[in-house]
Amino acid sequence: MAPVLRIRQLSRSFREGARVHRVLDQLEAEVRAGERVAIMGRSGSGKSTLLNLISGIDRADSGTVEIDGVEVTSLGEPGRTLFRRAHVGFVYQFFNLIPTLDVAENVRLVLELNGVHGAAARTRSLAALEGVGLAARAYSAVDQLSGGEQQRVAIARALVHEPQLLLADEPTGNLDDETASEVLPVLLSATRARGATLLMVTHDEALAGTADRVLELREGRLHERQAPLGGALR
Repeated sequence: MAPVLRIRQLSRSFREGARVHRVLDQLEAEVRAGERVAIMGRSGSGKSTLLNLISGIDRADSGTVEIDGVEVTSLGEPGRTLFRRAHVGFVYQFFNLIPTLDVAENVRLVLELNGVHGAAARTRSLAALEGVGLAARAYSAVDQLSGGEQQRVAIARALVHEPQLLLADEPTGNLDDETASEVLPVLLSATRARGATLLMVTHDEALAGTADRVLELREGRLHERQAPLGGALR
C-alpha cells in the first residue's frame, strides 16, 4: 500500500541555556496505510516531539511531513490546526477529557469542530462509544469513570471522525498492568475497525509487540528492528 505518512529530513532543535540540543536529525520514515507502527526509545530521545511535528502541533526546523498527500509542514498554524482536526486522531497518556462535558459530549465535540452537528453527531458519537464498549456510560460524567474507561473514551474521541492517521503517545502509560491489558485490545480493534493507520510511542514491550513494525529513536534518527517483536493481539 502507498504510504499514508512520509517524513523527509526532519530536524528539530531546542535551546538549553547556551547549548543547542538537536533532538531530531534529518529523520526519515514512511508508514503505509493500515499499518501499526511502534516507536520506542529512551526518555528524552524525542518521541513525543516527533508526534507533535507529525500532527502539526509543533513546527520543524527543517524537513517535511506529508500525510495522505498533504505536506503538513508547509501549512501555516491555522491550516495545520484544521488539517489535524479533520485527518488526525490523538490518544494521550493522561486522557485529556473535558471534565465539564459528559462522555458523549467529549466524543461529539470532535465532530462538531468538524462541522457535524445534531442527530448525525449524536449517532456517530454513540456508535464510537459502542465500538469501545461504553455506550451504556454515554451520559456519565467523566470523573465517574475508571482510568481504563476514560482512556476508552479518549480512543472513541480520537477515532469518531474517521482519521487516516491515529497517533498514540504512551496510550497505556497511565494505567496499571491489568487495566492496560484490558484497554490495549480495545485500542487495536477500534483502530482496525475504522481502517486507521496507527503510530504509537511506547516504552511497553507488550504494546510494541502488537505492531507490524518497531522503530527505535536513537541519536535523532529512527532505526528499524530487524524483525517485529510479534504479539498475540492482532
